[in-house]
Amino acid sequence: MTDVRSVSAMDSTGSAFDVREAFAAHGRDLFGFAFNSVRDTALAEDCVQEVFVRAWRARDRYRADRGSERTWLFAIARNVIIDEVRARARRPVPGLDQHLEGGVDRGGGTGAIEDRIVLYAGLAMLSTEHRAVIVAVQLEGLTYQQVQDRTGVPAATLRTRMYYGLKALRIALGEEARP
Repeated sequence: MTDVRSVSAMDSTGSAFDVREAFAAHGRDLFGFAFNSVRDTALAEDCVQEVFVRAWRARDRYRADRGSERTWLFAIARNVIIDEVRARARRPVPGLDQHLEGGVDRGGGTGAIEDRIVLYAGLAMLSTEHRAVIVAVQLEGLTYQQVQDRTGVPAATLRTRMYYGLKALRIALGEEARP
C-alpha cells in the first residue's frame, strides 16, 4: 500500500484532502448513488474508483470554503456517471441485426438516466430528514399519515420538512435562484 503522506495533500484553503478518509466517509454513499444510476454493480464500482482518481488528480482545486468534501465528490460522481452512460450509449450493441437497429432509439433512453442521476445527486445534498420525507412521499407514494406511523414524526413536521426539502432540492438542481 502507499504511505499515508502520499494520499493526503493540502488544498488551497490549507485543509487536507485525504483519499482514505474520504473513501471511508463517502465511498458507500457514492457507490449507492452510482448503482442507482447505472444498475450494474461492477460498473458502479468502476465509477466510484474513477471518482476518487479524479478527486486525487484535482485535489489542488478542491476548496473547502466553496462546499463540503461530500458535495465535491458527488459532483465528480455525477460527471463520471454521465460520461459512462453516454459512452455506453455510443457503444454498439452486439447481436442486433440491421432490422432491429433501425427501431432502437439509443439517444432517448439516456435522457431519463441523466435526469435520474441529477435527481439522486440533488437528493444526496439534502439532510437525512428532508431526503427521507421526500423519498417516502414523492417517490414511494406514502401519505404523511403513513410516514408518521412509520417514523413517529408528526405529520405537520413532515409537511414542513417536505416544503423546505423541496425548496433546497430546487436550489441544488439550479431550478430556483438563491435568496
